Amino acid sequence: MLPEDANPRGKVFGGSVLKLIDNAAYVAACRHAGTANCVTVSLDRVDFKVPIEIGELVILEAQAHYAGRTSVQVGVNVFAENLNTGQRRQTNSCLVTFVAVDKKGKPTSVPMLAPETLEEKRLFREAEQRRQGR
Repeated sequence: MLPEDANPRGKVFGGSVLKLIDNAAYVAACRHAGTANCVTVSLDRVDFKVPIEIGELVILEAQAHYAGRTSVQVGVNVFAENLNTGQRRQTNSCLVTFVAVDKKGKPTSVPMLAPETLEEKRLFREAEQRRQGR
């Protein structure tokens, strides 16, 4: 983290965390889509559970949960780790949806997602239900 990412109380600004989330989700979406051209369409509710202190290691885990015809929904979990104690805690989680686009900026198809584990299948079903509810 850079010093400008901190507020006067030594905490990381939420907007800086959102940028990290978008970047991590982008990588997961592009890897699944097989293209480096994915654009953010939506970011579902983000709750800041606990603050991230300046100097802590920020760890983001991003995983594709669902793929539609041209879209990829990615789940992101954010953790902060105190480098002195090794204590790690989850600070945020959210869902980010991307659309894969071609060189002309038009939506392009993405591969189907094939969940394998029970957890991946659960995440897929939940994402599918959210999509149908929209």
